[in-house]
Amino acid sequence: MCSSDLVRAVALSLIVLLVTALAQWAVFVLSDSVALLTDVIHNGGDALTAIPLGFAFWVGSRRGERWAGYAVVAVILASAVLAGVQVVERLIDPRTPSHLGAVLAAGIVGVVGNEIAAAIRWRAGRRLDSPALIADGHHARTDGYVSAGIVVSVVLIALGMPIADPLVGLVITVLILRATWESWVTIRRG
Repeated sequence: MCSSDLVRAVALSLIVLLVTALAQWAVFVLSDSVALLTDVIHNGGDALTAIPLGFAFWVGSRRGERWAGYAVVAVILASAVLAGVQVVERLIDPRTPSHLGAVLAAGIVGVVGNEIAAAIRWRAGRRLDSPALIADGHHARTDGYVSAGIVVSVVLIALGMPIADPLVGLVITVLILRATWESWVTIRRG
């Protein structure tokens, strides 16, 4: 295992996901879309998973990598809980998001950013035999599907169904929980 290659892959995916989350955050502030907020939370959490992985790869410890994998699972789970809280609040106090064109663009940015991060992590994880990085790649791929939900919510809101915003946020939360489980299984098998 070449730790410098692993650290490079993690750092690159961190940058991609951080830029994605920041771009989406700017649109959330403008639009107040809770579905978009759940995606921002998860993309930001996914970016943060690079920190324990990068450290484990930097020190070159297989055991450290396994524990970093557990930290990744914990971050994913925490992002699911935070997203779920935001969705429940919006279901209790519904508001229709504004600037739907910008929200649509932010959803597309999320899809593209996550797909790039997934490809970076999977390729490096397979090439360098890193179950933790492969699990993180699966997580990023799921995030791409989650971001596609933002696009769906915009279409439904434009068709006169503003409840789609928190409902899509709820679906995103469930998908985050699924990613948590899949990542947990991958780490346990690795």
